[in-house]
Amino acid sequence: MKILIMDDDATVRFMLREICESAGWNIVLGSNGREGVDLFRTEQVDIVLVDYHMPEMDGLRAVQEIRKQDGRVPILVLTVDERQEIADRFLDAGATDFAIKPVRAPDLISRIQLHLRLSMLTKENERAEEKNEQELEAPKGIGATTLNHIAGFLRDQREPCTIDEITKDVGLAYPTVYRSLVYMMQQGKVRTIISYQKVGRPKNKYEWRSE
Repeated sequence: MKILIMDDDATVRFMLREICESAGWNIVLGSNGREGVDLFRTEQVDIVLVDYHMPEMDGLRAVQEIRKQDGRVPILVLTVDERQEIADRFLDAGATDFAIKPVRAPDLISRIQLHLRLSMLTKENERAEEKNEQELEAPKGIGATTLNHIAGFLRDQREPCTIDEITKDVGLAYPTVYRSLVYMMQQGKVRTIISYQKVGRPKNKYEWRSE
């Protein structure tokens, strides 16, 4: 398994390489977005880790360029910027998920393992002659397997869940889960329940709408 890492900070590249190599994965390193995109064209990689702020070509443009070449490879964005509008821009460009810097080794490894499994499931689904009738078509910026991973979790729950609970249990970043929930609510698959607390503001909880 091969991972492409794009980051202009040599210290961060070294740290990410050490984490990934400790998990037994092969690494390809790009010091900026342009170099990373060029490597993507020549290397057969299974997953991409991309920084946001880089010289020559930033992470957003790099994601857009990779998506022109490959619509399925998982792309994880590494950033210190937690603003929702930045997350939305990356998701619209085709990013798969996010990891907030500073990156912790256990979190990054589990996130990569999750997306590799989801990627394998996507390929299996594409080879299948018939798809499960409960599967959802995914809009731009949300992978179909990611969407169905979240949908499957909600179907299994007996009680409504908050977005924080869903995020924790499915192993995906908050923006990814949020965008998926919004889409499923628009499709009438998920509904929101307002939970009033004894103290503090009420919380939104989400549950799958059984047919």
